[in-house]
Amino acid sequence: MEKRRSVAFHTLGCKLNFSETSTLSRMLEKDGFEKKEFDDTADVYVINTCSVTDNADKECRQLVRRIQRRAPESMVVITGCYAQLKPKEISEIPGVDLVLGAAEKFNIGSHIRELVKGDSAKISSCDIEEVSGFNASYSLNDRTRTFLKVQDGCDYTCSFCTIPMARGKSRSDSIENVLRHAHDLATSGVKEIVLTGVNLGDFGKGPDGNKKNEEDFFDLVKALDKVEGIDRYRISSIEPNLLTNDIIEFVANSDKFMPHFHIPLQSGSNKILGLMRRRYKRELYADRVGLIKQLMPHCAIGVDVIVGFPGETEEEFKETFDFLHSLDVSYLHVFTYSERANTQALQITPVVPVNVRNDRNKSLRNLSYMKMQYFTAQHAGENRKVLFEGHEKEGMMEGYTDNYIRITTPFRQEWANQVIDWKI
Repeated sequence: MEKRRSVAFHTLGCKLNFSETSTLSRMLEKDGFEKKEFDDTADVYVINTCSVTDNADKECRQLVRRIQRRAPESMVVITGCYAQLKPKEISEIPGVDLVLGAAEKFNIGSHIRELVKGDSAKISSCDIEEVSGFNASYSLNDRTRTFLKVQDGCDYTCSFCTIPMARGKSRSDSIENVLRHAHDLATSGVKEIVLTGVNLGDFGKGPDGNKKNEEDFFDLVKALDKVEGIDRYRISSIEPNLLTNDIIEFVANSDKFMPHFHIPLQSGSNKILGLMRRRYKRELYADRVGLIKQLMPHCAIGVDVIVGFPGETEEEFKETFDFLHSLDVSYLHVFTYSERANTQALQITPVVPVNVRNDRNKSLRNLSYMKMQYFTAQHAGENRKVLFEGHEKEGMMEGYTDNYIRITTPFRQEWANQVIDWKI
C-alpha cells in the first residue's frame, strides 16, 4: 500500500493569506495528504508568502533554509504574493522545487503530484493581467475566529503598493455564495467571522473583475446580519473613502457586527497622501472617526500608517503624529516604508534615511501603546462579552471583547469557543 504523503504549511502576511492557506490545506487533505505542523518533518512544505515589506521576502528565504537543514529530501512549494511578483528570483533559492503564481495557487494538488525532487525548480505562473476568477476561501479549525475571503485584487494605484501586481484586478464573490459559506461555518460551530479581502469596501465587482454588480459591500453586510448561528462579524479593514455613513450606522445598530473598525490612514499629511496616490484627505478620515465615535463611543478603531515615505519631512511626520494623537483611535499598525520594485514611489525624492524611518516607527509604536492603554482604561469596570479561543498556551487562554480588548485568563475548557460576560 502506497504511503500517505504529508504536507505542512506556513503563512506569511495578512488575514487573507491565512484564509487561503487554510483552504489549500483542506484541499490537500481531501486529496489524501496528511497534515503536519510546520516544525515537524513532512514530505511537502508549502509557504504562502506576502510581499508587502522586504522583511516578508527575507523571512521566506530563512524558512526555506530551515527546511533544507531539517528535511533536505522534502519538496518545497512557494506560493502567494512574493511568488507572483518574483517567480524567477524565488526559483533560484536553493531547495525550492515549485513556484505557483496567483492563477495556479488553487491547482496546487495537481502540481504537487507531478513534482520530482532534484529537478530544477518549476515555475507555474502568468502575467497578472491574465488572472481572473474568484477563489473563495476561509480558515477553519485554526482558531475560534474564521477569516472569510469575500473579495480579492485591487484597482487602486497607490504609489507604494505591489498588491495589484501580485493579486490582479478587483473581483468578488457573490452575496449568495458568501451567505452559503456563512451558513456552513455556522453549522461547523464557528462563532465569529472576520470578513477579509484586499480592498473589502470595493466588494461587488464580478468574479472576472470586468463589471460592477448590482451588489455592494453594504448589501453584503445587511445580508450577513440575518444569518442564523453566527454571533459576531468583524470587518477586517476598509478604506476610509469606501466606509460609508450607511455602513457605520448599520454597525452601530447591529447586534452581530462588532463595534470595531480597522481603517488605513497611511499618513496624516495631505501632501504625503497625494504622493501616495491615496483617494482621500485627512479631513475625510477625521470625519469617519468622528461619526463612529458619535454613534459608538465604545468602538475600537485601528489605523494603518506608513512612516518614512519618500519626501516625508520631519514637519510632515509631526503632522501625522499630531493628527493621530488628536484622533480618538485605539491602536496603530505601523509600517516602515520599504522600497518595492516597479512602484511609482521609487521616483519620489528625497529618500528618507533608514535610521530616521526606524525612529519614526518607534515613535508611533509608543503612541499606539498609549492609545490602547487609554482605550482599555476607559472601559475598566464594564461588563463586555468576550469570545474565548479554544487553544491553551502555557495554562492560559485569550479572547477579545466585542470592542477588541484582549483578555487573558487561566485556561478553562468549558469556555473554549464560548461568548462569556466579562468584567474588565
